[in-house]
Amino acid sequence: MGAPSLVQDVTRATIEDFLYEEAALLDEWRLQEWLDLLTEDATYEVPSTDTPDGDARTTLFIIADNIERIRSRVRQLLGKSAWAENPPSRTRRLISNVRIRDREGDTIRVTANFVVYRMRFELVDTYIGRYEYTLVQRDGALKIRHRRAILDLEALRPHGKVSIIL
Repeated sequence: MGAPSLVQDVTRATIEDFLYEEAALLDEWRLQEWLDLLTEDATYEVPSTDTPDGDARTTLFIIADNIERIRSRVRQLLGKSAWAENPPSRTRRLISNVRIRDREGDTIRVTANFVVYRMRFELVDTYIGRYEYTLVQRDGALKIRHRRAILDLEALRPHGKVSIIL
């Protein structure tokens, strides 16, 4: 299916398909392919649970990565140095309530709800929250310029960390 030529032509269904494909890449640990969905100026953020609307420049974040740090994170996760993910956890992502919030120029702002289940050593961690995306159209394809995973959790339990890409 060809991509619409203007962001004004991009439908919610097209965005849902894009987000579902992103979820599949992450669940299948196809992280190099996931990197191809990002722009060269992409950012990935996970704010702390007590300041979900914070600014990464002035507030402590769980993750506040630019594209170089995202690539480094992927290299670590796919290598042997990320002991928390060696061997990799199994994950399953559920995405719902996808909504287009704004369109301007080549940019689309989107929100969606998520549940990410992480299975490891017979334990299941559940991460629940909301994604905020800034998507742009490049060469007829959607790309992620900004990705924020806002957790609804009061605290990260039981271990207090996020070792996967939410």
